[in-house]
Amino acid sequence: MPEKPLILVTNDDGITAPGIRTLINIAKTIGDVVVVAPNSPQSGMGHAITVNSTLFLEKVTIDKELKHEYSCSGTPVDCVKIAMDQVLSRVPDLCISGINHGINSATSVLYSGTMSAAVEAAMSGVPAIGFSLDDFSWNANFSVIEPFVKDIIEKSLHNEFPKGVALNVNFPKPADGIIKGVKICRQANATWVEKFDERVNPHGKRYYWLTGTFHNHDTGTDTDLWALEKGYVSIVPTQFDLTAYNAINIVNNWNL
Repeated sequence: MPEKPLILVTNDDGITAPGIRTLINIAKTIGDVVVVAPNSPQSGMGHAITVNSTLFLEKVTIDKELKHEYSCSGTPVDCVKIAMDQVLSRVPDLCISGINHGINSATSVLYSGTMSAAVEAAMSGVPAIGFSLDDFSWNANFSVIEPFVKDIIEKSLHNEFPKGVALNVNFPKPADGIIKGVKICRQANATWVEKFDERVNPHGKRYYWLTGTFHNHDTGTDTDLWALEKGYVSIVPTQFDLTAYNAINIVNNWNL
């Protein structure tokens, strides 16, 4: 009997979040699942790793069908690193991260713990996917997107997967509950305009809450934001090489 694919599952919302529990249930129908996820929410951690304090890894039993499920005190990237070094018996066939409560489109991918975990796996040569849903609610309805998630996972396992790439998959929350299909996209040129709301606590000490508005500067019809706004699933192949190749010749002309 052929060996089942080994699938590593992680996230940034924490191991008990409904999004990751949905992803685990889907992954169990496809392969052997190992879960290593943060023991508390780690949203916005990006590619942070723990270097100035200790890490704790605890075996837990949330899903009785799983033999290997661990909560980690670190970041999503820590979870992938420690899974590869301490937990997994072999290199996984796929790493999946999410399902995030909230989208990770455009430049939000840089701040995303969900996608950073997937990118970390890709850096290690493991095919990886980050899944996100445009719904921040803890009680978000994932049922509409489940068939898409399963199809993307299965096709990722049975087709050539681009080396060093993590797929950034975002799902819309359509008002009519119908997703029109899937679009392979580029990352939109959109940015956050941040503002820090200054307040004073009862002891007279100033503190700040980060707020802001999201601005889409991109009018293209091939972007992740365009696809999501039109009711499509967006898939952006994402890589960890941040080299601006078009700038190399410009900087060379400085004669440094």
